[in-house]
Amino acid sequence: MRGGHDARRTDEDHAEPNQQRQPVFEERFHPEISTETPNIQHRTLNVQWQKKIRQRRSELRIGRWTMDIGRLPTMSGSEATNPLTFQPIFIERMWGGRRLEFEFHKKLPAQKRIGESWELVDRSEAQSVVAGGPRGGNTLHELWTQYRQEIFGDVPDTPRFPLLIKILDAQEKLSLQVHPPENVASKLGGEPKSEFWYVAAADTDAELFLGFRKAITRKRFEERLRDGTVIDYIHRIAVQAGDFVFLPAGRVHAIGAGNLLIEIQENSDTTYRAFDWNRTDPATGTKRDLHVEQAIQCIDFEDVQPQLIQSEDDLLISDRSFEIRKWNLDEAREAASLGQFAIVCCLTGNLSCAKANLSPGELFLVPAHLKNRQLKPLAPDTSLLRVTIPV
Repeated sequence: MRGGHDARRTDEDHAEPNQQRQPVFEERFHPEISTETPNIQHRTLNVQWQKKIRQRRSELRIGRWTMDIGRLPTMSGSEATNPLTFQPIFIERMWGGRRLEFEFHKKLPAQKRIGESWELVDRSEAQSVVAGGPRGGNTLHELWTQYRQEIFGDVPDTPRFPLLIKILDAQEKLSLQVHPPENVASKLGGEPKSEFWYVAAADTDAELFLGFRKAITRKRFEERLRDGTVIDYIHRIAVQAGDFVFLPAGRVHAIGAGNLLIEIQENSDTTYRAFDWNRTDPATGTKRDLHVEQAIQCIDFEDVQPQLIQSEDDLLISDRSFEIRKWNLDEAREAASLGQFAIVCCLTGNLSCAKANLSPGELFLVPAHLKNRQLKPLAPDTSLLRVTIPV
């Protein structure tokens, strides 16, 4: 769901401080991912990449759950012939559940409350690994640094792949939190982060907490945090499957219970938790850490009653970091122009590109120079999200 960042990456709510309740990810010899608790105020994943790529069997272990992913070939210089698929990384959260299993048929580790599936990630603490083909066994970071033109085409130069894509299963509500804008992140030593949520499934009473009901001063907000009534001042929006929203950095927010979200975000892991519903962590019996001082420096107190995005065409959002379109795929169409890469996430139905197929909740990356780039529906009512990076 991540490296040492001071008091920042709290629970994202995407992160639980108690590492004892996180699964251990280990792929023998390439790569090895394990959880540990560094000297910071939150739990993070620590990834130790071993550069021993051998032609032998490999197992991906998550706690007691093991998946055989066959032989991992060495890197090849051959031209891409298929989209790239990646092994998801499952993260246990106190607010998670098992919905990824029955909605998207993901093979979750047994008896774990999985809150996040990291579908595409390039961070020092966690890496997506190509599942097979000529690039099988390569990390996303290796693709980005060693094969950028071949796979990604002409894109802005950044040290790491600039996006992070997750699926979130919120069986319980997440904490009230905020991500820092760029000007504040630099002061606090964090990373700026804007994000986009697509509601893949939702219970009948599901809601999102976004911005404020009405204007509020910083002083009054602090008072409401202290007396535990701050949620009375937060704007609530009822949601259903198919809704979507953009969260600029600085927007206070929380995910309500009963939401299954696809999250597309900047490659950042900085989150400040302001309020946690006065609850205790069942694993420790204590309240989780808050980061009120940092959160208050980040929150936009003039962000009043933000709304879901209303789109009249297939363009859902065009931000400086990503462009997202929703396609109802009733006939074949190109994933993107030749020379441009695209990430395709199946929402409903089934689709194919070259010899790769996608089911709901799965994604692949279409390389910039893949010649066969036609997306073809394999079932009625096939729909997808297409993600690209503005050039």
